[in-house]
Amino acid sequence: QVQLVESGGGLVQAGGSLRLSCAASGRTSRALVMGWFRQPDGKEREFVAAKSWNGGNTYYADSVNGRCTISRDNDKNTVYLQMDNLKPEDTAVYYCAAYLTLSSTPSRIRNQYNYWGQGIQVTVSS
Repeated sequence: QVQLVESGGGLVQAGGSLRLSCAASGRTSRALVMGWFRQPDGKEREFVAAKSWNGGNTYYADSVNGRCTISRDNDKNTVYLQMDNLKPEDTAVYYCAAYLTLSSTPSRIRNQYNYWGQGIQVTVSS
């Protein structure tokens, strides 16, 4: 099992920045794809960003591309999501997610991920 714990959420004004962190523990592996999803209130959980286990490939949702940066520190088993120029529509519960694979192509499909954090609230005020 892999446990994921998010931190860094909170309330920020539009145009501001936040940095989310997700620490993995348990049976971690360098073959662990790590990503971020978000779920606005009353809506489906959606893909935000993901990075391959070796850091070679990174994908972003169109809605955050250019405003978010995902990075990972494999020595610390931690993935980060730097979010800049935040908008009210970025308000959501953000989830860290992971799955094991030897593929260098990270998935954007929610069902591909079998490890999830508890979620952390990000609120952007206008």
